[in-house]
Amino acid sequence: MRKCEVAVLGLGLMGGAALGALLDAGVDALGFDPVAAGSDRGSSHGSCRIFRRFNFENPNYTSLSDEAHAGWIRLQSESGQTILTETPVLEAGRPGSAMVASSRAAAIAKGRPDPMLTAAQANKQFPAFSLPDDWDVVVQDGGAILHTEVVMRLMRARARDRVIPERASFTPHRDGVSIRTDTEEFFAERAILALGPWLGRALPQLAALLNVTRQAVGWFAPASPESVALGRFPIFILDRGPDDTVYGFPDFEQRGVKAAPHNHGPVVGPDDWGPQASDAELRPIGDALAALVPGAAGPIIDRDVCLYTNTAPADRRPDAGEEFIIDRWPESRLIVCSACSGHGAKFAPAIGQRLARLATDPSYQAESFFQLSRYSQFA
Repeated sequence: MRKCEVAVLGLGLMGGAALGALLDAGVDALGFDPVAAGSDRGSSHGSCRIFRRFNFENPNYTSLSDEAHAGWIRLQSESGQTILTETPVLEAGRPGSAMVASSRAAAIAKGRPDPMLTAAQANKQFPAFSLPDDWDVVVQDGGAILHTEVVMRLMRARARDRVIPERASFTPHRDGVSIRTDTEEFFAERAILALGPWLGRALPQLAALLNVTRQAVGWFAPASPESVALGRFPIFILDRGPDDTVYGFPDFEQRGVKAAPHNHGPVVGPDDWGPQASDAELRPIGDALAALVPGAAGPIIDRDVCLYTNTAPADRRPDAGEEFIIDRWPESRLIVCSACSGHGAKFAPAIGQRLARLATDPSYQAESFFQLSRYSQFA
Protein backbone atom coordinates (compact mmCIF):
# COMPACT_ATOMS: atom_id res chain seq x y z
CA MET A 1 0.00 0.00 0.00
CA ARG A 2 1.36 3.39 -1.03
CA LYS A 3 1.14 6.17 1.56
CA CYS A 4 1.14 9.96 1.34
CA GLU A 5 0.42 12.95 3.53
CA VAL A 6 -2.37 14.44 1.42
CA ALA A 7 -4.44 13.04 -1.45
CA VAL A 8 -6.32 15.37 -3.78
CA LEU A 9 -9.31 13.76 -5.49
CA GLY A 10 -10.30 15.76 -8.54
CA LEU A 11 -7.73 17.75 -10.51
CA GLY A 12 -9.75 20.45 -12.17
CA LEU A 13 -8.44 23.96 -11.70
CA MET A 14 -9.09 24.12 -7.96
CA GLY A 15 -7.90 20.60 -7.16
CA GLY A 16 -4.92 21.09 -9.45
CA ALA A 17 -4.07 24.37 -7.73
CA ALA A 18 -4.30 22.66 -4.32
CA LEU A 19 -1.98 19.85 -5.44
CA GLY A 20 0.48 22.41 -6.82
CA ALA A 21 0.45 24.40 -3.56
CA LEU A 22 1.07 21.24 -1.55
CA LEU A 23 3.97 20.11 -3.74
CA ASP A 24 5.49 23.59 -3.73
CA ALA A 25 5.44 23.44 0.08
CA GLY A 26 7.27 20.11 0.09
CA VAL A 27 4.25 18.07 1.16
CA ASP A 28 4.11 14.43 0.08
CA ALA A 29 0.89 14.72 -1.96
CA LEU A 30 -0.78 12.72 -4.72
CA GLY A 31 -3.56 13.75 -7.10
CA PHE A 32 -6.21 11.46 -8.55
CA ASP A 33 -8.31 12.10 -11.64
CA PRO A 34 -9.30 9.84 -14.56
CA VAL A 35 -10.16 12.89 -16.69
CA ALA A 36 -7.12 14.02 -18.64
CA ALA A 37 -6.22 17.66 -19.22
CA GLY A 38 -7.76 18.65 -22.54
CA SER A 39 -10.79 16.37 -22.09
CA ASP A 40 -14.24 17.67 -23.04
CA ARG A 41 -15.56 16.73 -19.58
CA GLY A 42 -14.94 18.11 -16.12
CA SER A 43 -15.81 21.43 -14.52
CA SER A 44 -12.65 23.07 -15.86
CA HIS A 45 -12.77 21.82 -19.43
CA GLY A 46 -12.61 24.12 -22.41
CA SER A 47 -10.20 26.79 -23.53
CA CYS A 48 -11.25 29.83 -21.51
CA ARG A 49 -13.08 31.43 -18.62
CA ILE A 50 -13.77 35.06 -17.75
CA PHE A 51 -11.49 36.65 -15.16
CA ARG A 52 -12.87 39.76 -13.45
CA ARG A 53 -11.05 41.80 -10.81
CA PHE A 54 -14.23 43.63 -9.69
CA ASN A 55 -17.14 41.32 -9.04
CA PHE A 56 -20.81 42.16 -8.79
CA GLU A 57 -21.66 39.00 -6.83
CA ASN A 58 -20.01 39.95 -3.54
CA PRO A 59 -17.15 42.11 -2.22
CA ASN A 60 -15.36 38.99 -1.00
CA TYR A 61 -15.02 37.83 -4.59
CA THR A 62 -13.02 40.92 -5.46
CA SER A 63 -10.53 40.20 -2.66
CA LEU A 64 -10.24 36.61 -3.91
CA SER A 65 -9.65 37.95 -7.41
CA ASP A 66 -6.72 40.01 -6.17
CA GLU A 67 -5.09 36.91 -4.68
CA ALA A 68 -5.87 34.78 -7.69
CA HIS A 69 -4.53 37.40 -10.10
CA ALA A 70 -1.17 37.35 -8.33
CA GLY A 71 -1.13 33.55 -8.61
CA TRP A 72 -1.98 33.55 -12.31
CA ILE A 73 0.68 36.17 -13.06
CA ARG A 74 3.23 34.14 -11.12
CA LEU A 75 2.37 30.99 -13.10
CA GLN A 76 2.54 32.98 -16.34
CA SER A 77 6.00 34.31 -15.44
CA GLU A 78 7.34 30.93 -14.35
CA SER A 79 5.99 29.01 -17.34
CA GLY A 80 6.53 31.57 -20.07
CA GLN A 81 3.04 30.78 -21.38
CA THR A 82 0.07 33.09 -21.66
CA ILE A 83 -2.36 32.51 -18.80
CA LEU A 84 -4.23 35.83 -18.81
CA THR A 85 -4.98 37.93 -21.87
CA GLU A 86 -6.02 41.34 -20.58
CA THR A 87 -9.34 42.41 -22.01
CA PRO A 88 -11.88 45.03 -20.89
CA VAL A 89 -15.13 43.73 -19.42
CA LEU A 90 -18.34 45.47 -20.49
CA GLU A 91 -21.29 44.92 -18.17
CA ALA A 92 -24.64 46.38 -19.15
CA GLY A 93 -28.25 46.09 -18.11
CA ARG A 94 -31.64 47.68 -18.01
CA PRO A 95 -31.96 50.92 -16.01
CA GLY A 96 -31.28 50.25 -12.35
CA SER A 97 -29.46 46.96 -13.01
CA ALA A 98 -28.17 45.65 -9.67
CA MET A 99 -25.41 43.78 -11.50
CA VAL A 100 -24.03 46.93 -13.11
CA ALA A 101 -24.34 48.95 -9.91
CA SER A 102 -22.51 46.32 -7.86
CA SER A 103 -19.68 45.98 -10.37
CA ARG A 104 -19.30 49.75 -10.48
CA ALA A 105 -19.20 49.94 -6.66
CA ALA A 106 -16.58 47.17 -6.49
CA ALA A 107 -14.25 49.01 -8.87
CA ILE A 108 -14.66 52.34 -7.07
CA ALA A 109 -14.07 50.64 -3.69
CA LYS A 110 -10.69 49.48 -5.02
CA GLY A 111 -9.72 53.03 -5.94
CA ARG A 112 -10.32 52.69 -9.67
CA PRO A 113 -11.83 55.55 -11.69
CA ASP A 114 -15.60 55.39 -12.07
CA PRO A 115 -16.13 52.85 -14.91
CA MET A 116 -19.61 54.12 -15.83
CA LEU A 117 -20.29 54.97 -19.49
CA THR A 118 -23.43 55.93 -21.34
CA ALA A 119 -24.77 53.38 -23.77
CA ALA A 120 -23.95 55.75 -26.62
CA GLN A 121 -20.33 55.97 -25.47
CA ALA A 122 -20.08 52.17 -25.20
CA ASN A 123 -21.59 51.66 -28.66
CA LYS A 124 -19.12 54.13 -30.14
CA GLN A 125 -16.13 52.59 -28.37
CA PHE A 126 -17.18 49.05 -29.31
CA PRO A 127 -19.07 49.23 -32.65
CA ALA A 128 -20.27 45.61 -32.46
CA PHE A 129 -22.80 46.68 -29.78
CA SER A 130 -26.17 48.32 -30.11
CA LEU A 131 -27.13 48.87 -26.49
CA PRO A 132 -30.38 50.77 -25.78
CA ASP A 133 -29.85 54.43 -24.94
CA ASP A 134 -31.26 54.10 -21.42
CA TRP A 135 -29.19 51.08 -20.35
CA ASP A 136 -26.65 51.26 -17.51
CA VAL A 137 -23.10 50.39 -18.61
CA VAL A 138 -19.72 49.93 -16.96
CA VAL A 139 -16.44 48.98 -18.63
CA GLN A 140 -13.87 47.71 -16.16
CA ASP A 141 -10.19 47.53 -16.97
CA GLY A 142 -9.40 44.63 -14.61
CA GLY A 143 -10.61 41.82 -16.83
CA ALA A 144 -8.89 39.09 -18.77
CA ILE A 145 -9.41 35.88 -20.69
CA LEU A 146 -8.21 33.03 -18.48
CA HIS A 147 -6.71 30.32 -20.69
CA THR A 148 -7.97 27.33 -18.75
CA GLU A 149 -6.79 24.60 -21.08
CA VAL A 150 -3.24 25.98 -20.94
CA VAL A 151 -3.44 26.09 -17.13
CA MET A 152 -4.76 22.54 -16.88
CA ARG A 153 -1.89 21.19 -18.97
CA LEU A 154 0.68 23.18 -16.98
CA MET A 155 -0.69 21.95 -13.67
CA ARG A 156 -0.57 18.31 -14.75
CA ALA A 157 2.90 18.69 -16.23
CA ARG A 158 4.26 20.38 -13.10
CA ALA A 159 2.86 17.62 -10.87
CA ARG A 160 4.42 14.94 -13.12
CA ASP A 161 4.34 11.49 -11.50
CA ARG A 162 2.36 12.76 -8.51
CA VAL A 163 -0.78 12.39 -10.63
CA ILE A 164 -2.60 9.04 -10.64
CA PRO A 165 -4.77 9.12 -13.80
CA GLU A 166 -7.39 6.70 -12.49
CA ARG A 167 -10.83 6.83 -10.93
CA ALA A 168 -10.52 6.64 -7.15
CA SER A 169 -12.88 5.72 -4.32
CA PHE A 170 -12.21 6.66 -0.71
CA THR A 171 -13.07 5.48 2.80
CA PRO A 172 -12.50 7.78 5.78
CA HIS A 173 -10.90 6.38 8.94
CA ARG A 174 -10.10 7.85 12.32
CA ASP A 175 -6.42 8.23 11.41
CA GLY A 176 -6.66 8.96 7.69
CA VAL A 177 -8.31 8.08 4.39
CA SER A 178 -7.91 4.91 2.38
CA ILE A 179 -8.08 5.31 -1.39
CA ARG A 180 -8.52 2.61 -3.99
CA THR A 181 -8.12 2.72 -7.76
CA ASP A 182 -8.51 -0.17 -10.19
CA THR A 183 -4.84 -1.00 -9.86
CA GLU A 184 -3.58 0.12 -6.47
CA GLU A 185 -4.40 0.97 -2.84
CA PHE A 186 -3.27 4.14 -1.04
CA PHE A 187 -3.50 5.61 2.43
CA ALA A 188 -3.42 9.37 3.05
CA GLU A 189 -3.30 11.27 6.30
CA ARG A 190 -5.84 13.69 4.81
CA ALA A 191 -7.77 13.98 1.55
CA ILE A 192 -9.09 17.00 -0.35
CA LEU A 193 -12.30 16.38 -2.30
CA ALA A 194 -12.43 18.75 -5.29
CA LEU A 195 -14.83 16.59 -7.29
CA GLY A 196 -16.94 19.23 -9.03
CA PRO A 197 -20.34 17.83 -10.05
CA TRP A 198 -19.51 14.46 -8.49
CA LEU A 199 -19.09 15.87 -4.95
CA GLY A 200 -22.71 15.28 -3.92
CA ARG A 201 -22.45 11.65 -4.99
CA ALA A 202 -19.28 11.19 -2.93
CA LEU A 203 -20.79 12.87 0.15
CA PRO A 204 -24.58 12.28 0.07
CA GLN A 205 -25.10 14.46 3.16
CA LEU A 206 -23.83 17.39 1.10
CA ALA A 207 -25.99 16.60 -1.94
CA ALA A 208 -28.96 18.55 -0.58
CA LEU A 209 -26.88 21.74 -0.83
CA LEU A 210 -25.73 21.14 -4.42
CA ASN A 211 -27.50 21.38 -7.75
CA VAL A 212 -25.74 20.41 -10.95
CA THR A 213 -27.08 22.33 -13.94
CA ARG A 214 -26.59 22.01 -17.69
CA GLN A 215 -25.19 25.12 -19.37
CA ALA A 216 -25.39 25.41 -23.15
CA VAL A 217 -22.46 27.21 -24.81
CA GLY A 218 -22.24 28.31 -28.43
CA TRP A 219 -19.79 29.90 -30.86
CA PHE A 220 -21.40 32.29 -33.33
CA ALA A 221 -20.05 33.36 -36.72
CA PRO A 222 -19.84 37.16 -36.40
CA ALA A 223 -21.68 39.38 -38.83
CA SER A 224 -18.82 41.87 -38.56
CA PRO A 225 -15.60 39.91 -37.86
CA GLU A 226 -13.37 42.96 -37.53
CA SER A 227 -15.61 44.45 -34.81
CA VAL A 228 -15.35 41.40 -32.51
CA ALA A 229 -11.62 40.79 -32.78
CA LEU A 230 -9.44 40.76 -29.69
CA GLY A 231 -8.42 44.34 -28.91
CA ARG A 232 -11.55 45.81 -30.47
CA PHE A 233 -14.22 43.90 -28.56
CA PRO A 234 -14.54 43.29 -24.81
CA ILE A 235 -15.67 40.39 -22.71
CA PHE A 236 -19.34 41.19 -22.08
CA ILE A 237 -22.07 40.38 -19.54
CA LEU A 238 -25.56 41.61 -20.42
CA ASP A 239 -28.33 41.71 -17.83
CA ARG A 240 -31.59 41.55 -19.77
CA GLY A 241 -33.79 40.95 -16.71
CA PRO A 242 -34.48 38.23 -14.11
CA ASP A 243 -32.87 34.92 -15.10
CA ASP A 244 -31.82 36.34 -18.45
CA THR A 245 -28.13 37.21 -18.43
CA VAL A 246 -25.79 36.49 -21.33
CA TYR A 247 -21.98 36.58 -21.38
CA GLY A 248 -19.42 36.25 -24.14
CA PHE A 249 -15.84 36.62 -25.37
CA PRO A 250 -14.01 38.30 -28.23
CA ASP A 251 -13.19 36.07 -31.18
CA PHE A 252 -9.69 35.47 -29.86
CA GLU A 253 -9.40 31.94 -31.27
CA GLN A 254 -10.77 32.67 -34.76
CA ARG A 255 -13.54 30.27 -33.80
CA GLY A 256 -16.37 32.78 -33.53
CA VAL A 257 -17.81 34.65 -30.56
CA LYS A 258 -18.28 32.34 -27.59
CA ALA A 259 -21.51 33.16 -25.72
CA ALA A 260 -23.69 31.46 -23.14
CA PRO A 261 -26.30 32.14 -20.44
CA HIS A 262 -24.98 33.31 -17.08
CA ASN A 263 -28.12 32.09 -15.31
CA HIS A 264 -28.54 28.44 -14.33
CA GLY A 265 -29.88 25.83 -16.73
CA PRO A 266 -31.88 22.66 -16.00
CA VAL A 267 -30.80 20.37 -13.15
CA VAL A 268 -28.98 17.25 -14.40
CA GLY A 269 -26.78 14.46 -13.06
CA PRO A 270 -22.97 14.67 -12.83
CA ASP A 271 -22.54 12.30 -15.78
CA ASP A 272 -25.07 14.02 -18.07
CA TRP A 273 -22.61 15.61 -20.48
CA GLY A 274 -24.60 14.83 -23.61
CA PRO A 275 -26.10 15.58 -25.97
CA GLN A 276 -24.37 18.66 -27.30
CA ALA A 277 -26.13 22.00 -26.93
CA SER A 278 -29.13 22.13 -29.24
CA ASP A 279 -30.31 24.90 -31.54
CA ALA A 280 -33.30 25.40 -29.21
CA GLU A 281 -31.04 25.87 -26.18
CA LEU A 282 -28.83 28.35 -28.01
CA ARG A 283 -31.61 30.29 -29.73
CA PRO A 284 -32.10 32.74 -26.80
CA ILE A 285 -28.38 33.50 -26.90
CA GLY A 286 -28.50 34.16 -30.63
CA ASP A 287 -31.55 36.38 -30.13
CA ALA A 288 -29.73 38.37 -27.44
CA LEU A 289 -26.73 38.87 -29.71
CA ALA A 290 -28.95 39.95 -32.60
CA ALA A 291 -30.66 42.54 -30.42
CA LEU A 292 -27.70 43.89 -28.44
CA VAL A 293 -24.47 42.81 -30.18
CA PRO A 294 -25.35 42.65 -33.88
CA GLY A 295 -21.69 42.59 -34.89
CA ALA A 296 -21.39 39.23 -33.13
CA ALA A 297 -24.66 37.75 -34.34
CA GLY A 298 -24.62 34.99 -36.90
CA PRO A 299 -25.03 31.25 -37.41
CA ILE A 300 -23.93 28.77 -34.73
CA ILE A 301 -20.64 27.25 -35.82
CA ASP A 302 -19.70 25.24 -32.72
CA ARG A 303 -21.31 24.21 -29.45
CA ASP A 304 -20.54 22.69 -26.07
CA VAL A 305 -22.07 21.85 -22.69
CA CYS A 306 -20.71 22.80 -19.27
CA LEU A 307 -21.97 21.49 -15.93
CA TYR A 308 -22.19 24.02 -13.10
CA THR A 309 -22.21 22.81 -9.50
CA ASN A 310 -24.33 25.39 -7.70
CA THR A 311 -24.17 25.62 -3.92
CA ALA A 312 -27.34 26.75 -2.16
CA PRO A 313 -27.30 30.03 -0.20
CA ALA A 314 -26.68 29.41 3.50
CA ASP A 315 -29.78 28.99 5.65
CA ARG A 316 -28.18 29.71 9.03
CA ARG A 317 -26.02 32.72 8.20
CA PRO A 318 -27.30 34.42 5.01
CA ASP A 319 -24.33 34.92 2.75
CA ALA A 320 -25.54 37.18 -0.06
CA GLY A 321 -24.03 35.02 -2.77
CA GLU A 322 -20.93 33.61 -1.07
CA GLU A 323 -21.71 30.08 -2.17
CA PHE A 324 -18.28 28.49 -1.98
CA ILE A 325 -17.69 25.69 0.51
CA ILE A 326 -14.05 25.30 1.56
CA ASP A 327 -13.88 23.54 4.89
CA ARG A 328 -13.01 20.42 6.83
CA TRP A 329 -15.69 17.74 6.81
CA PRO A 330 -16.99 17.15 10.36
CA GLU A 331 -15.27 14.46 12.43
CA SER A 332 -13.07 13.25 9.58
CA ARG A 333 -9.81 13.89 7.80
CA LEU A 334 -11.57 15.09 4.66
CA ILE A 335 -11.49 18.63 3.24
CA VAL A 336 -14.33 19.59 0.91
CA CYS A 337 -14.29 22.13 -1.89
CA SER A 338 -17.40 23.17 -3.81
CA ALA A 339 -17.32 26.06 -6.23
CA CYS A 340 -19.88 28.78 -6.70
CA SER A 341 -21.40 27.72 -10.05
CA GLY A 342 -19.04 28.65 -12.89
CA HIS A 343 -16.95 31.07 -10.87
CA GLY A 344 -14.55 28.66 -9.22
CA ALA A 345 -12.02 28.52 -12.03
CA LYS A 346 -10.87 32.11 -11.89
CA PHE A 347 -10.15 31.93 -8.14
CA ALA A 348 -8.15 28.68 -8.31
CA PRO A 349 -4.77 29.96 -7.02
CA ALA A 350 -6.42 31.56 -3.98
CA ILE A 351 -8.67 28.57 -3.30
CA GLY A 352 -5.82 26.09 -3.77
CA GLN A 353 -3.75 27.84 -1.12
CA ARG A 354 -6.62 27.63 1.36
CA LEU A 355 -7.22 23.95 0.66
CA ALA A 356 -3.53 23.19 1.15
CA ARG A 357 -3.51 25.01 4.49
CA LEU A 358 -6.65 23.22 5.67
CA ALA A 359 -4.90 19.92 4.93
CA THR A 360 -1.59 20.76 6.62
CA ASP A 361 -2.15 23.39 9.34
CA PRO A 362 -4.50 22.24 12.16
CA SER A 363 -4.80 25.80 13.48
CA TYR A 364 -5.95 27.27 10.16
CA GLN A 365 -9.62 28.07 9.60
CA ALA A 366 -10.96 29.27 6.27
CA GLU A 367 -12.94 32.50 6.26
CA SER A 368 -16.37 32.21 7.87
CA PHE A 369 -18.17 32.71 4.57
CA PHE A 370 -16.62 29.46 3.26
CA GLN A 371 -17.46 27.29 6.26
CA LEU A 372 -20.01 24.50 6.54
CA SER A 373 -21.24 26.03 9.81
CA ARG A 374 -23.29 28.44 7.69
CA TYR A 375 -25.70 25.58 7.15
CA SER A 376 -27.95 24.38 10.00
CA GLN A 377 -27.24 20.68 9.43
CA PHE A 378 -23.53 21.31 10.07
CA ALA A 379 -23.90 23.70 13.02
